[in-house]
Amino acid sequence: MDLSTMITGVDYAKLKNQNESLNKVILEGRTAKNDLGKDDFLKILITQLSHQDPTQPMQDREFVAQMAQFSSLEQMTNLSREFSKVSQVVASSQALGLLGRSVEILSGETSITGTVKEVTGGDFPQLLVNGSYYDFSQVKAVRE
Repeated sequence: MDLSTMITGVDYAKLKNQNESLNKVILEGRTAKNDLGKDDFLKILITQLSHQDPTQPMQDREFVAQMAQFSSLEQMTNLSREFSKVSQVVASSQALGLLGRSVEILSGETSITGTVKEVTGGDFPQLLVNGSYYDFSQVKAVRE
């Protein structure tokens, strides 16, 4: 649909200018990410509300639906953050459980077998086997 045939040239230029300035603000405010966050959603909602046609305001159902979407987005973001924390704790716990056990580790195409002498903490636990540190994710097998 071509807006230039439905509104005057002055209004079209004004609308185009507002659109370009909004896009510029959104692009400057975002880092190199491809996902829309809750801040982006709020900016879009506020822009939509401030530029709506007063003779045809947003229907209550539409507004409630958008607010529900925003609430869901915020809850999913919080859940994702919490699941990430739980995942890190589980990985650290599993790595600690390997202390003193015999493990088989795949390093490239080489298979290394030895006893876990030390486990480092952090987001990506490391295991000390045969004098070298290996990532917990490289463990292929665990033996008594």
